[in-house]
Amino acid sequence: MQEHTDDLTALLDLLPPDLRAAAAALDPEQVVGFVLDRGRPATARLVAGRRELASAPLEQAELDAIAGRVGTFSADNRAGVEGTLHRIAAIRNRQGRIIGLTLRVGRAAHGIVEPIHDVVAAGRSLLLLGRPGVGKTTLLRETARVLADECDRRVVIIDTAGEIAGDGDIPHPAIGSARRMPVADPRQQDRVMIEAVENHMPEVIIVDEIGTEAEARAARTIAERGVQLVATAHGHSLENLLRNPVLDDLVGGVQTVILGDDEARARGGQKTVQERRGPPAFTAVVEIAARGDLRLHPDTGRAVDRLLAGRAPRWEARTAHAEGPSSPTPPSDTAPEAGAPETTPRSRGPRGITRLLAYGVSRESVDRVLRTEQLPAETVTNAERADMVVALRSRADDPRLQRLVDTSVIPLVTVKKNSTAQIRRALADAFNQVHGVDDETVSAVVREVEEAVNRARREGEEVPLSPSDGAMRRLQHRIVVRHGLVAESQGSGNQRHLVVLPPDPEAG
Repeated sequence: MQEHTDDLTALLDLLPPDLRAAAAALDPEQVVGFVLDRGRPATARLVAGRRELASAPLEQAELDAIAGRVGTFSADNRAGVEGTLHRIAAIRNRQGRIIGLTLRVGRAAHGIVEPIHDVVAAGRSLLLLGRPGVGKTTLLRETARVLADECDRRVVIIDTAGEIAGDGDIPHPAIGSARRMPVADPRQQDRVMIEAVENHMPEVIIVDEIGTEAEARAARTIAERGVQLVATAHGHSLENLLRNPVLDDLVGGVQTVILGDDEARARGGQKTVQERRGPPAFTAVVEIAARGDLRLHPDTGRAVDRLLAGRAPRWEARTAHAEGPSSPTPPSDTAPEAGAPETTPRSRGPRGITRLLAYGVSRESVDRVLRTEQLPAETVTNAERADMVVALRSRADDPRLQRLVDTSVIPLVTVKKNSTAQIRRALADAFNQVHGVDDETVSAVVREVEEAVNRARREGEEVPLSPSDGAMRRLQHRIVVRHGLVAESQGSGNQRHLVVLPPDPEAG
C-alpha cells in the first residue's frame, strides 16, 4: 500500500508562525491532525500518541485569525483547503463563536482497495463500517478511483462538504476520473443521491456517512435500480448497525414474526422471533477494525440471519499493510472471537457424499436414518473431515462445537432429543427434502410458494397455500422468509396451512 500525504504546508499555513514551526518539525507521515481549543495548548495528534506544539494556551484572537484564513464553513461546521484533502471542523459556543478547531491531514492511499478488489470489481454493493479515524473515507476515495480508472465504470461521488474529493470546484486527483457532486448542506444528501441516479447515468454511486432514515431510503432506491453502491455508514460493526432502527434497512431490516405452533416447536418453543425483513441494500459489508485490517462479510443477508438467530456471523479477514495486501486469513485453530473468519467451504466427500459428525447424538441412530431414508451422506468420527454436524440442542453452545462450526463453513443441525424420529426429521429438512415425499412433489410446492410470494407482492393481499403437514410447512416457511416476506399458520388438523402476507407498506 502506498500512502501519499497532501501538501502539509497548505494546512500548516493556517497556523500562526510559532505553531507552524513546531508542527513542521514533526514527521509528516505520523501526523493525523491538530487540535486547537481556546484556553489549551495546541496539540498534534499522531499515529501513536500526541505532542503539544506550545506550552502557552491558545487565545481567542489566535483562533479567530486561524478561522479567518480558513474561509467559509458549511452548515455542518466543516471546511477544506482548496486543492487538497485536508479538512477543518469548527466547535462553536452558544453564541456561534468558534472556540475550537480540528485540522485533519488528508491522505490518498494507493493499493488500499486490493484486499477487497474482487468484491468491488464484481459490481457488488459494499457498505464500510468502523469507528472514526480508521480510514473509511480514505478507502472510499481509493475505491472510487479504482472503479473509475481501472474498471472503467461511470462513477459519481456524492461529496458532502468535500470529504471525499476535497474542497473547491475541481476534484482532487485522488478520485481519478470519477465525477463529484458537492453537497453543501448535509441535510440534502439523500436528495442529491437520487438526483445523481436520475440525471447522470452512473454505474456506481459513492456516498460517505449514511446516517439518516431518508438517506437509507435513498440507498435502497439506488440498489433497486441496479446501480452499484459503495458507502460508509454510522456504525462500528454489522451487529451495531443492525440494532439501529434508523439504518437497519441498509442490511435488510428486522421484523418480528409470530410463528404457528408447529413452526414454534420446530424452533425450540419460541412463538415470537426476529427475522430479516427483506433483501439488503448492500450485498457485502466490510468492518474496518484498524487501518489495513478488514473483516469482510461476503453475504450480508446470511450474516444478518446468523445474528438474528443468536449466532456470530462468519467473516473473512482481509489485510493491507505497508508491505502490500495479503490473502484472506486462513481459519485459526484457537477459539474464535465474536465473529469467526469465514473460510472456503470444505469439499464434499467422495461421490458428492456429505460427511456427518454426530455430536452428543447416537451415531448408530444417525446411520440408521441415513440407510432408511437413503440420504447421500455418511457419518465420520474426525471433526476435520465433517461437512455437517448433527448435535443435541442442549449441546449447541458447547465451546468446542461452536469453535468447529464457526471456523469451518459447515452447517449445524440440532435435535431436541436423541431419537431416531427427531434425527430423521432434522436431516430431511437439512437435505431440503421432506420425509416420505418425492422430489417432484417438493418442486411443485416450491413453485406454489414462489407464485404466492409474487402474487402477495403484486396484489398486496394475503395468499393462502395448500394444506400440508408440519415438515412441508417448514419448507414453505423457509422459502417465504428467503423472499423477504412473512407467513402465518392458520387452520387446524388436515386443513392446517400457511398464509403468505403482503409486504408491509410502512416498512418502506
